[in-house]
Amino acid sequence: MARKAVRFVAYDGMSRADTVTHRQDGQHGYAAGFKGLVEYIDGLLPRNEHIGKAFREDRPLYPAIAIRELVANALIHQDMTVGGSGPLIELFADRIEITNPGQPLVSPDRFLDLPPRSRNEALAALMRRMRLCEEQGTGIDKVIFAVELHQLPPPDFRTEGHAVRAVLFAPRRFAEMTPEERIRACYQHAALKFVSGQRMKNATLCERFGIDQRNASQASVIIGQCQKAGLIRPADPIHPRAGYVPFWA
Repeated sequence: MARKAVRFVAYDGMSRADTVTHRQDGQHGYAAGFKGLVEYIDGLLPRNEHIGKAFREDRPLYPAIAIRELVANALIHQDMTVGGSGPLIELFADRIEITNPGQPLVSPDRFLDLPPRSRNEALAALMRRMRLCEEQGTGIDKVIFAVELHQLPPPDFRTEGHAVRAVLFAPRRFAEMTPEERIRACYQHAALKFVSGQRMKNATLCERFGIDQRNASQASVIIGQCQKAGLIRPADPIHPRAGYVPFWA
């Protein structure tokens, strides 16, 4: 367990070859150090200035709840048997990456909908009693909901070697997103709508991307590309206006 403390590294650029500006190795344990770790990360995140009706306020570029849930997931779902590796949080100029050792118990593209499975049941139960997690499998739902609310590029959940990596990206306009990011966002939006008892439609996708209704054809193109990739399908082929659901629905 000595090597399973959380490590945090911040770089002044977009790659690991850039200068390290902050480095923190966890020393307080998961329960005692979790709140301080999240606050430490939040204090280093870049912020935008928002001018309200009376006051100016700083808002972080990343939703706080998204970072909290991803850090908690990394702690709970790590594989303790993988030697020489522990949970790692890396902050870059354009993204934040959270990595935990171990192969995922379910496919990353099904993190949103499949029932929760705790790799470390005793640890998960203890952290639930300490109110650090819920053990309900809703963490990824909250992450994607917060990302959509802030109209950020879609998070990327992927397997790399013997680890799982979750990547949150800094704000970018719709025009600056790559085709792959747009398709991933469309799939995640359809999945989030489905698990909420709704269906994705052209109008909801426009809202997710911040696309003006006059340019709704842009959302239609993305929906077509996502269908071609096999990630979504019409909810009712006879009535196209019924909306779209993920491929596994």
